[in-house]
Amino acid sequence: MTAFVLAEWRRLISARLWRWGVLAAICSGAFAALLALIGPENFDPPLPGLHTTEGTRVVLGLLGLLAFVPALLGTSAVAAEYRHRTITTTVLYAPRRWTALAAKIVTFAAAGLAYGAITAAVAAAGLFTAAAAKGVTLGLPAGEVLGLLARIAVTMGVYTLLGVGFGALLRNQVAALVVLGSYFYVVETALLLVPGVKALYPYLPGGATAALTGFTYLADAVAAQAGGEAGALLPASLGGAVLVGYAALAALAAVAVSLRRDIT
Repeated sequence: MTAFVLAEWRRLISARLWRWGVLAAICSGAFAALLALIGPENFDPPLPGLHTTEGTRVVLGLLGLLAFVPALLGTSAVAAEYRHRTITTTVLYAPRRWTALAAKIVTFAAAGLAYGAITAAVAAAGLFTAAAAKGVTLGLPAGEVLGLLARIAVTMGVYTLLGVGFGALLRNQVAALVVLGSYFYVVETALLLVPGVKALYPYLPGGATAALTGFTYLADAVAAQAGGEAGALLPASLGGAVLVGYAALAALAAVAVSLRRDIT
């Protein structure tokens, strides 16, 4: 198993995808820094500034919305094997297909956490620098800010696993990216507008992420637009458990399906 993980890691770092991943992680962290430098009070509509608890949480929460990006990278990496037919060589070296997929899961779990760590580090540096440049004290203690950034980093690792599982299930690279991106950025938000269905939102990946990061602005804004009230999110610990559960289900489903279908 160790040999398969090492081989998968070599495959990852020998391709250009990891460079795009690092660049995306840096840009994600820089996005939070830019929001902090602009200041939530200058948003449209205006929000409380960085010196308030709500303002700091909004900036960190908006960063959490980018947790879906590593999911897209994980999906692309796995689905690309089917697109370029390199999966055939992989299976020849790993006749027990579950070992190859398990190696991918381990490798991309580490890669996803690394992605999250880079994002969190850049965001932390930018956030504290922006606050110092504006001459304000963040509305949250430094320890709590770093704790929220750590949660976001872990969330990005979990979403990477979700992407790996989804890519192994769907296989078509373009279709997988379109479906996954549409679901994360359109479908879940649209569900908040449906009165009878929005009760499910806390148990969906987006709702669980909002619970883990403490970011309720999106749900509150959509509810206000629809003239209703936002549903209560899960506790942070339970939200994290729901996310891990989704990643585990995606991985198990990918393993189960890959054992039974033709790869050609």
